[in-house]
Amino acid sequence: MAHDSSRGAGELWGRRVLLTRSPDRAGAMESALAEAGAEPLLLPLIDFERTSDGDALAEALGRLRAGEYAWLIVSSITTVRALKDYSAQGGFSLADLVPEGVRVATIGPSSRRVLEAEGLGVDLAPEGRQSAEGLLEEWAYADDGGAAGSDGVSAVRVLLPQSDLAASTLADGLAARGWAVDTVTAYCTVDYPADPQRRLTAELAVGTEPANAVVLTPAEACAQLAEGTIDAVVAASPSAARRIEEVLRPLEETRLIAIGQPTAEELRSLGLVVAATAPKPTPAGIVDAIIHALSQQPRKDNS
Repeated sequence: MAHDSSRGAGELWGRRVLLTRSPDRAGAMESALAEAGAEPLLLPLIDFERTSDGDALAEALGRLRAGEYAWLIVSSITTVRALKDYSAQGGFSLADLVPEGVRVATIGPSSRRVLEAEGLGVDLAPEGRQSAEGLLEEWAYADDGGAAGSDGVSAVRVLLPQSDLAASTLADGLAARGWAVDTVTAYCTVDYPADPQRRLTAELAVGTEPANAVVLTPAEACAQLAEGTIDAVVAASPSAARRIEEVLRPLEETRLIAIGQPTAEELRSLGLVVAATAPKPTPAGIVDAIIHALSQQPRKDNS
């Protein structure tokens, strides 16, 4: 798959980059790295399971289908997958979850693309800072479109399905507007691998292209880090950052690339040095961040 980076092909020639993702979620990133000349490697560290509180999720999504919410906030592509997994179990499409009149907000262009491919229109998504904070900033310049409660005068009702480990940033920010925010756990983030009986397996129309890169075990990854044959490690989320700190050693000579400011902040809180942060969670944005991080680092002989 081609990516839209402005960088020239081959700028990462000879570099070996470790992605801390499972193969079923790393295809687009693998292709972008290979196009830039790098050798991508995979180390799955986190995985995702259906929520253990399925009743609460079913109740909230039932209210959504009944039109009781003004807004649905989809904070990640994994949330899309969790909602599609729920819909498939119920025998209906993801688009059937959201009735006409309910507005949809998401974190940025990547999740917008996934939602639109699944048949859902997106009303609000930040183009710049693609994070919870960025979405709240975007909302500061947008009204609620007249979408108040069902009687037209009560507080705006918002449904926020999310990970069991999600920060309260969005919920707190919208509550500060005086909106009624219902948060519900849509999925659980766990150490890889997930329980096969509970793992999220719903395939999205776009965004879940499988990868064919070499998959390392933690022991293999640590051995290669010790040998100095891995140039960069990419952390995709705060959860992945925590697992990197727990599992990978040594990291001192390896460039750490964070996807988004929350991930960068988590890495720093763990005492790790962030070489570069990709402000946009797109393959092109991540490749550019890796190129920036490695531009001052001499190439190693990884043969």
